Amino acid sequence: MTVRISPSILAADFANFERELGRIATADLVHVDIMDNHFVPNLTFGLTMTERLQELSAIPLDVHLMIDDPDRWAPGYAEAGAYSVTFHAEAAADAVGLARRLRSLGARAGIALKPDTSVEPYLELLPEFDQVLVMTVEPGFGGQSFIEATMPKLQRLRESVTASGLDVWLQVDGGITAETIVTAAEAGADTFVAGSSVFRGDPVENIATLRAAAAGHAH
Repeated sequence: MTVRISPSILAADFANFERELGRIATADLVHVDIMDNHFVPNLTFGLTMTERLQELSAIPLDVHLMIDDPDRWAPGYAEAGAYSVTFHAEAAADAVGLARRLRSLGARAGIALKPDTSVEPYLELLPEFDQVLVMTVEPGFGGQSFIEATMPKLQRLRESVTASGLDVWLQVDGGITAETIVTAAEAGADTFVAGSSVFRGDPVENIATLRAAAAGHAH
């Protein structure tokens, strides 16, 4: 199985995004956390910053919208050229309709589930999505500890994806380190968001370490 590493730009030096993007050139994606201070108690950047990152980045943008009313706002990120746009199940009025709109605009459509959100209602909807993001921390802030209790949800998703033969990426985000990435890979994840564990120190070395740790335990 392909292992994908998606460093979270939230852990980068905001004043030097161009340099920071260069430091993670060996990554598969760049994870861009959009927070609106409503859906989550934190405020990051929005569409204008994402459009600029799109111009600067040689790596595809993996946008994660932690915002209210994604039905209204998410399509703008697809129009800006984001490779993947993930919105929260808890915030969307019409998750399937929004996913179809994102796909029609040329982006991969992802749906994100907070740690306490059940995966069961979404298993039969898997053909509508290109990615499911299982949050392994409460969304809103970096640096939190990995919640191992989310792993059964990931295992259910992996079983469903494998049984259906779909090409749906299973992403985890929150507290991913060289240790926890093994747990997540064993549970079925193939796409891993990592912040400080990439940007602290040598990102190229850290990405290689994470990739090797996950690859050794991937399904």
